[in-house]
Amino acid sequence: MKFLVDMPLSPNLARWLSQQGHDALHASQIGLSSAPDNEILKRAVQENRIVVTADLDFTRLFALLRIEETGLILFRGANFNERECIERLERVFELTPNQNLYKSVVVIEKGRIRLRNLPI
Repeated sequence: MKFLVDMPLSPNLARWLSQQGHDALHASQIGLSSAPDNEILKRAVQENRIVVTADLDFTRLFALLRIEETGLILFRGANFNERECIERLERVFELTPNQNLYKSVVVIEKGRIRLRNLPI
């Protein structure tokens, strides 16, 4: 799978995803450190990458733009450290077939993981 990890999350998360065999980039690696969310989303759609973020604005953008071409994984409601992010992503990968991630919004909270099909 292909991922674009947004600035609120550590570049180490992109590295971990790459170590798991995924094609993962962090926004800082591709000149998007200070890019607006819509630019990051545009790049993700162009490259068929799932956006991984803690920025709540992305759900609004997905809804407003009726995005269906890529997925979103959103860490919501708490400050997750790197270890917690990795543990939650491992759980998402266990529970969700890969092809479903490209057509879904996955919301990761401290106490639960929710999946919603696109468009939202």
